[in-house]
Amino acid sequence: MPEITPGIHWIRMPISFEESTLSHINIYLIEGSKGYLLVDSGWNTDKSFATLHNYLLKIGADFEDISQIVVTHVHPDHYGMAGRIKKLSGATVAMHYIEKGFIEPRYISMEELLMQTDRLLIASGVPREDAEKLRDATVGLEQYTVPTLPDITLHDGETITTGKFTFRVIWTPGHSSGHICLYEPLKKVLISGDHILPNITPNVSVNPQSIENPLGRYLKSLEEIRKLEVKLTLPGHDRPFAPLVPRIDEIIRHHEHRNEEIMIVIGQKTKNPYQIAQKISWGDHNKWGDLPAFHQRMAVFETLAHLEMMAAENRLDKLPRGGIIYYGQK
Repeated sequence: MPEITPGIHWIRMPISFEESTLSHINIYLIEGSKGYLLVDSGWNTDKSFATLHNYLLKIGADFEDISQIVVTHVHPDHYGMAGRIKKLSGATVAMHYIEKGFIEPRYISMEELLMQTDRLLIASGVPREDAEKLRDATVGLEQYTVPTLPDITLHDGETITTGKFTFRVIWTPGHSSGHICLYEPLKKVLISGDHILPNITPNVSVNPQSIENPLGRYLKSLEEIRKLEVKLTLPGHDRPFAPLVPRIDEIIRHHEHRNEEIMIVIGQKTKNPYQIAQKISWGDHNKWGDLPAFHQRMAVFETLAHLEMMAAENRLDKLPRGGIIYYGQK
């Protein structure tokens, strides 16, 4: 694949998770005066490793020419191979300080996170006989990650420079609590990670590692991105695209439509997130029973994110009952 814009190489890395509806993850190799900056890394698989290595050789480089690695968020498709590349290259690894705190519970000592996920599923109304299956839907993904702690923790507004490009770090919570985008104001390029994708909406969920009211924070950060002058957006999946603002508007409309759909499902009775999630549309008109366990879990927690946002906006009542949270119209 050629440079997508002068000095920025777009590399499509394979995805190894069978239940994923996505075919690849995008990583970006950015030229600098003292080595390359790599944004995201792909899964830690031999196929991913070979894809990146072959691309480096194609442009006359190797792993030791990578001097910086920036991770937009620590989901395994974006973070998985960062530790492996760091060991080969000696590159510094940087990510938002919130994401650093997710590494050990997600990839090293998972027991507490699994228990927290189980409790949240039960509180969302998932029957006990189904909760274990949904809870364990991502167990095993840790094998695709080489955990490494960041050398540098990032905060909103800081800059990352390669000598040829200077990116501003923009904290964009929602899909993950410490998700970041990178904006190059002179080139007017936005590396959007999973915050803004060209054809699908990223999963924004309430989960044990989510920020308070994640969907509300996500929509607010979309409005902040809207203010930027962007000529090219480089997303974490699918293809680079332009213009940006119409896509932001589409995403906002999608969530407004989902809110309306949820309100119709609730009707005049209180319902819990699991009951609601089974009655709304997911993807290509998939029926609830056709969704794999991983997608059912995402659907329940995404529904919960909508409910929590509407409760925070005083559009719904939140009513705990018997250890389960129900929501009803005002």
